[in-house]
Amino acid sequence: MNLYVSNFAKDVTEEDLQELFEHYGDVKMVTIYIDFETGESRGFGFVHIRDDRDGREAIDSLDGTFWHGKHLKVSEAQKRRY
Repeated sequence: MNLYVSNFAKDVTEEDLQELFEHYGDVKMVTIYIDFETGESRGFGFVHIRDDRDGREAIDSLDGTFWHGKHLKVSEAQKRRY
């Protein structure tokens, strides 16, 4: 399951997110989007958890929690429509 994670602090790393989400299941990949001009995190990214059930548990547990000074937003990523 691909999760959209947003509203996290700019100093959060992909390793930080991986460590947080590994409590809920096998994390396949973490991607944080970076601003090309500043080189800083844009405060959102994606976490891919192998099992859908684990992904739903992560959403239920982490959405709205206070982490690194901000309230996380965690939801299932929506597929892009072109």
